[in-house]
Amino acid sequence: MMLKMFISWNWTSRQGIHQRLSILVAAALLLLVVGVLCSRFEYSMTNIPDQTSTIVIDDTSIQRIHPSKGPGDPPILAYWIFGFRGESKRMLRLLKAVYHPRNQYLLHLLDGEDEERMELALSVESERVCRAFGNVNVVGKSYAVNYHNMESGASALAAMLHAAALLLRISPLWDWFFTLSSSDYPLFTQDDILFAFTSLPRDINFVGFTNWTTDQKGQHNFNRIVVDPSLYSKRATNLHYAVETRELPTTFDIFGGSPWMALSRALMEHCIKGWDNFPRKLLMYYANVVSPLESYFQTVLCNSPEFRNTIVNQDLRCSVPINVSNYDNLVHKVGAIFARPFKEGDPTLDELDRYILNRSQQGVVPGKWCNNIGNYSSCSNSTNWDDIDSLDPGFYGQKLQNILSNFTAGNRHMVVNHCHGSSH
Repeated sequence: MMLKMFISWNWTSRQGIHQRLSILVAAALLLLVVGVLCSRFEYSMTNIPDQTSTIVIDDTSIQRIHPSKGPGDPPILAYWIFGFRGESKRMLRLLKAVYHPRNQYLLHLLDGEDEERMELALSVESERVCRAFGNVNVVGKSYAVNYHNMESGASALAAMLHAAALLLRISPLWDWFFTLSSSDYPLFTQDDILFAFTSLPRDINFVGFTNWTTDQKGQHNFNRIVVDPSLYSKRATNLHYAVETRELPTTFDIFGGSPWMALSRALMEHCIKGWDNFPRKLLMYYANVVSPLESYFQTVLCNSPEFRNTIVNQDLRCSVPINVSNYDNLVHKVGAIFARPFKEGDPTLDELDRYILNRSQQGVVPGKWCNNIGNYSSCSNSTNWDDIDSLDPGFYGQKLQNILSNFTAGNRHMVVNHCHGSSH
């Protein structure tokens, strides 16, 4: 009914009333999608583990280990790893490259078939380490997301908020939320990353900004009115553009930048279940914006007084060609933790596994938590792990800590000044 109604619209200036009505409908749909999708979440594991659970693995009864959350303990990271049809194996490889027992992981095959999604869930459950720590979950249903094109729609933002809501439900302990696509890959071990983040304030948000005052393309994207049919269609569908345009908002300032970021738990709670109504009002506005992931969180941060001073102007991503030979120079200049985009079968991934991550072909990246095993390739299959609250950072972990500390030292990279330069 909705699709037929949409196709019958005449997007001309004569139908301004109908056009505005359709915009309101699309905005309401975006809010509805986030809520409904959360209620349809299915776990690939049996349940969310409690703090005293005992599990049986291969006829061996072991006590499930949970991370400690004290003042001097490392943080807990929440990773949303998403992919599309045919990318489940790449998602599984990425999971193993970023795995650590302290963290939480949510895998989502956005538009894959049920058979591929089941195969992904079974692959995760077949990993002994995932069963033992119970920190990897797979979303059991797919839905349309307009994410493939350079100009993504509101369905991509809804998917990200959905993932954050699920991770908030799964665990009350994590500190930062990372989004990773199947084409991403880490440039550091998790021991190195967790060590570097340990010394940072837990409310810091790593977000890349663009100078919208000089970016005419960015301003044009907010004048255009679009509807993302993927919000209500079974298959991902290209955006529909209205003929008419709209004025920029006057009750808040718009900011934009990178769609890749590392966001604090406090910010995600503020956006999803906070008492302030601004994130929800903004979500309705962004239902009709091109590429809302490049602006929504920047705009929330800069228009919320409690978050304006928590921003680091860095998305922790590298989008330039990388190989082991230029690794040192790249890490120093860019300050990236992840690189993208990699194509399937890129030999650089094997180099990163071998020389940087020390990861075996089918195993997870080793760390202090499995040092007592002796054979790192057995980290995935052992039932005798070391202390998951202790880290063993390497040479690059020490460097990363210095880089991240410099980002926040003396507000040199804090972007209060960026919050004064909007599209107005």
